[in-house]
Amino acid sequence: MISARQRLASTDLDYYPLNRLADAGFGDPAKLPITVKILLEGLVRQADRGRVSETSLRALTRWPERPPADAEVPYLPSRILLQDFTGVPAVLDLAAMRSAMQRAGKDAGRIDPLVQADLVIDHSVQVDAFGSLGSYARNIEREYERNGERYALLRWAQQAFHNFSVVPPGMGICHQVNLERLSRVVQVQTDAKGSVALPDTLLGTDSHTTMVNGLGVLGWGVGGIEAEAALLGQPTYLPTPVVVGVRMTGSLRPGATATDLVLTLTEMLRAHGVVNKFVEFCGAGLSSLSVPDRATLSNMCP
Repeated sequence: MISARQRLASTDLDYYPLNRLADAGFGDPAKLPITVKILLEGLVRQADRGRVSETSLRALTRWPERPPADAEVPYLPSRILLQDFTGVPAVLDLAAMRSAMQRAGKDAGRIDPLVQADLVIDHSVQVDAFGSLGSYARNIEREYERNGERYALLRWAQQAFHNFSVVPPGMGICHQVNLERLSRVVQVQTDAKGSVALPDTLLGTDSHTTMVNGLGVLGWGVGGIEAEAALLGQPTYLPTPVVVGVRMTGSLRPGATATDLVLTLTEMLRAHGVVNKFVEFCGAGLSSLSVPDRATLSNMCP
């Protein structure tokens, strides 16, 4: 297996350059779609720790060749995005595991998320007051009254677990908070060898997790069980990806909005049977789209 870690020039960070794959006889990744390169970087990083088979690496570096029947892509994101409806059961499971460790006379502190998890409280929010200057404060007050027990649990979890943070109610909807506040585009993780820079990737329990793709961050929505498994360091296994390219030229004409573009593209992609595939945008026309426009475009993916 290859060892591809090297120092990023003029920094104290390491990274995993994909060009080492060609030197090791795995094929040249230079012409791969960006989506596949991001998945491949994750494989190379896991391979350096002995967690990925050579078959999986070769299958992805030779994309789009037909892979071997046993080839899978183990995807382990750098972050997990949770909302309160699915996040609270995950926290309860972690708490139950800690209790079980205590009863067994073991160190309960060993039960900890292995992947950074951010929980945004937004799904349980209700509107009691509106149309006045005090509406916001009154709604937040009632929110804490209704959900005091749940929020006490989440406050404990934020203090008890190392890789767990909670965004309180009233800060916004989770997929927008994720894009504006939580995403780093480039993540930094620390291990025994030092600090490693890697692409920001995630799985989220909100169907609109794909909104963050507008920043070039790879992520999509999953169920609570899949997210909890990833939280505990278990990868999600994917078939070798199919990537559909959309080349954009020109710019939107006056009066046309990103929503118009989304509806047109959705119709086109559905006509071509694009389901369970990655859609990657390229071309000079991308430079005419702002980040909000790109986020609107990415938000169509569910």
